[in-house]
Amino acid sequence: MDDLIKKHLQDILTAIEEIESFFGDKPKLFDDFYSNLCLRRAIERNIEIIGEAMNRILKTDRNIAITNSRKIVDARNYIIHGYDSLSADILWSMVINHLPKLKNEVTALLDNE
Repeated sequence: MDDLIKKHLQDILTAIEEIESFFGDKPKLFDDFYSNLCLRRAIERNIEIIGEAMNRILKTDRNIAITNSRKIVDARNYIIHGYDSLSADILWSMVINHLPKLKNEVTALLDNE
């Protein structure tokens, strides 16, 4: 794996860990997320970073072993270009359902290097 891909994978991992840190030791609760605009915006920004890093990876290696890599880029584009139709539910689903798996896959790729 080339160094640039490793850098982008590390950027993804850092963004995921940052999102996790926003919740601290408390359980992730939708109501806390929904009622905190700063938290929602911070998570949006980190998902944008994740999507952009994935986009850069795909330009170098289209066959990277990350599930739904293209959908990750699409999510970034949706947040940026469809900001006026982005629902908190969609963002929350990304945090709860998709980021844990992405973290595992990115960590595995970085550990194998």
